[in-house]
Formats: sequence, structure tokens, C-alpha cells
Amino acid sequence: MSTARALASGLLLAAALLCRPAKPGPRGPGSVNTRGPRAGAEGARAVRGITVGPIENAYHPGVGYGSPAYARTLDECVRSGATWVAITPFGRVADLTGRGVDPSFEQPFTKNREDVRRSIVMAHERGLEVMLVPHLWVESGEWRAKIDPPTDAAWDSWTRSYGAFVRGWAEVAQSAHVELFSAGVELRSWVTTSRAPSFAALIRELRGIYKGQITYSANWDDVDDTVILGELDVIGVNAFYPLAEKDGAPFDVLLEGGKRVRSRVHALAETWQKPVLFTEIGYTTRPDPAVRPWEWPDAMKGVHVDEVAQADAYRALLAPLLDEPRFMGFFVWRVYADPDDVSQEAEWGFSPRAKLAELVMRDAFAATWAADPAPRPRGWPAPARTPGLFP
Repeated sequence: MSTARALASGLLLAAALLCRPAKPGPRGPGSVNTRGPRAGAEGARAVRGITVGPIENAYHPGVGYGSPAYARTLDECVRSGATWVAITPFGRVADLTGRGVDPSFEQPFTKNREDVRRSIVMAHERGLEVMLVPHLWVESGEWRAKIDPPTDAAWDSWTRSYGAFVRGWAEVAQSAHVELFSAGVELRSWVTTSRAPSFAALIRELRGIYKGQITYSANWDDVDDTVILGELDVIGVNAFYPLAEKDGAPFDVLLEGGKRVRSRVHALAETWQKPVLFTEIGYTTRPDPAVRPWEWPDAMKGVHVDEVAQADAYRALLAPLLDEPRFMGFFVWRVYADPDDVSQEAEWGFSPRAKLAELVMRDAFAATWAADPAPRPRGWPAPARTPGLFP
């Protein structure tokens, strides 16, 4: 049950009205990054993306973002048919009380900024577009969605600290000409509650720094309760939707689950008149990964590796979505900055690299999607005039 459902509906409605702009419209000349995502726009294809996870640890020097090892990963992404990569620098949070964000992660913040900026340039040199996604790592091992400072004063302090963190990365996004910037990831206790107007205000601040397109990576089970969507150019979803309720579900049951996800995407896009992007999708390489896709592989022991189950989950999710004109695309979660380092994740983890799921991913990348600009069958909506928005 989301935090929002625990609140009075009138309180949430007030927050939503405060966060929703009166009417989306074009920004001033030169204020939009023209390389940004334009779902349905003439000449722009849907997002075919892969998240490249960092290896920033000081015990692994020379193989993180911006390194020769990272260059090999980018080359693999290009060969797979990807057109985008997501880059995910982290900041540290001690626990769920939200006492502040330490922007240094394994290495000093200034060093990580330099490495990330270089990694963006390297992606652009290969013709890849980039989504920059500042993440939070909670040292207590708990989920960032539950960060909830205990008092109003503590919330004000948290808002200032997080704002400084994300503005620092927005500066990198602007200077490196990033195509899409995520203002946050899975911050449920903030964006689905009466605290949401302060996050909406932060997005407006970011627009004064970064002139490209802005999204926010909502969790799949709270995106409908997220009341800051009106501030965004693109609705982002970390899309770990379950496709079946019970273990052992055959593929046709998984496919029906994928069709339900498509229906939710369509409804969300229609409600907000904006394209929907899956900022993360993924399944672990184990039996029945589509039943509880969010389960983290590090917590699993003695797992039977099942590449077929992982590939079937990908296929069941993506097959219906590629026929949805309002579906802007997806980012696969994930590969790592060093393609030769297998220590970052167990064999039963999320990465599709060198597994059957990679073949499904490649087939999806190579397909023609409904969101691609041509051919445009009769009856589809006209291309959007404003980047990232439907008319």
C-alpha cells in the first residue's frame, strides 16, 4: 500500500493541483535541448536503451565511467542495437531519516563528476543518446522510497540537501548536452504525499540549470499516485510489474500480464497527455522472475540459473508494448562499466549480457515500433509539435 493511499484524498488532490501546471506549452527559443527525446515526433525513433551501471569503487581503479573498459561496454551497446544509454551516479544516504545526501560515492564528488562528464562525451561520440539518472544509495540497506524525515524541519533540511545533490548533476547534464535528465528515483514518500509541492518546486529550479527534457523515475506501483507528473516532459517508470501471480505460469499467462501493463501505460499517457518511458526494466536469471521482478539478487542463495525464464519474461513484457504508440521506449537494467568484471552481480542477476534475454533485447531493438515515426498507419495521432508532449 503506497503512502498516498494512507492520506486523505482531499490532501492529495490539493498537492496535485499545486504541482500540475495550468497547461503544458512550448518553452522559449533555445530553451529545449533539441537532441532530447521526442516521442512521436518526425524523425525520432523510440528509445532503445541500456543502463550502464558504475564501477566507482576505489578497489577497482580505471574501469569505471569514462575508462577504456567503459568504452568497450559502449561498443557492445552499439552492436546490440541500442540507441541510448542511462548513466547512474550515486549519492549516499545514511538511513531513512533523510539526514542528508553525501554526494561523494567511493570517490570524491568532483572526480565522479569528471568521470561521468567524460562518459557522456564518449557515448555521444558513438552516436548514443544519454539519460542521466542520479541515484541514492541507502547505507542501512533499506529502500529509498521510504525515506521520511520525522519533522517538518527535518524535511526542509532533506529537501535542501537532496536539491544540492541533484542540481550538481543537472549542471553536468547541461554542460555535457545530455538528452534526458531524471530528477529522482523511487522517492515515494515525497512525490505521492502532501510533501510533493516541494519536489515540484525543485523540478522548476532544475529547469533554470538544465535546458533539456526532464523525467522522474517513479516505481511501477506508485506512479498512479505520483502527483508531480504534470511538471515532467516524459513520464518515467521503473517498470518491475509482475506478469503473473503464481510460480510456474506458462508463457501465455505472462503475455496476458504484458498486455495488462500495456493497458496501464496507455491509460497513464492518456491521463497526462505525455509519453511514457520505462526508465528501468529487468528480470533476474532464475525461475519465475516475472512473479516478483523487484527481488534483489544479492539477497538470494542457492539459485538455479534459468535463462529461458528470464528471456520469456522479457518477451512477454515487450511484445505488447512495441505496438503501443504512446510507449516511448525502455532502458534495460543493466550492464556494467567494465564488461569483463563479473564480480558486480551473481550469475542469476539482472544483466541480460551473453544470455538468451540479450537475444530478445536485440530483437526488440531491431523491430519497428508503433512509436517510431514511420510508417505511420492511418488513424494514429499527428506528430507532437512540442518535444516530449502529445498535442
